[in-house]
Amino acid sequence: MDKTYSAREVRIVSLREMPLPADMTAVSSPDEVYAYFNACIKDSPQFNPFVENFIVLMLNTRKRVICHSIVSMGTLDTLLVHPREVFRAAIVCNASAIVLMHNHPSGESTPSEADIKCTRDLIRAGHCLKIEVIDHVIAGNGQRTSLKELGYFYS
Repeated sequence: MDKTYSAREVRIVSLREMPLPADMTAVSSPDEVYAYFNACIKDSPQFNPFVENFIVLMLNTRKRVICHSIVSMGTLDTLLVHPREVFRAAIVCNASAIVLMHNHPSGESTPSEADIKCTRDLIRAGHCLKIEVIDHVIAGNGQRTSLKELGYFYS
């Protein structure tokens, strides 16, 4: 019998697998999230810069990164994200909060209407699970946009 695990696998990258200075694990601002992306995710073999990748950073109670997961890979301009996959990794890691992140292969980090709707849906799902969504950062070429800074998060 051939065992195929791809439909149920979750790839979670622990910080033990990456050489990071201790201060790099804190992600209290969008700039720190973007720095983490550049240091740990951008050159990762699992990351495909030619399509959109949806990444979740799992945080402990002190808002330090426990691990991260590339939850979904899309196409050049589209990405399918469901709360089930986003929060599965967070629950497995016992995260108290998460930071959402994805890249735009075009290099432009301006959020689309779909990005905003998806973020709001994930915030509501996080409320139900008592897992706080801290921010959603979109990475472009040398730039980043925070949906929280733009005012798309509820108070």
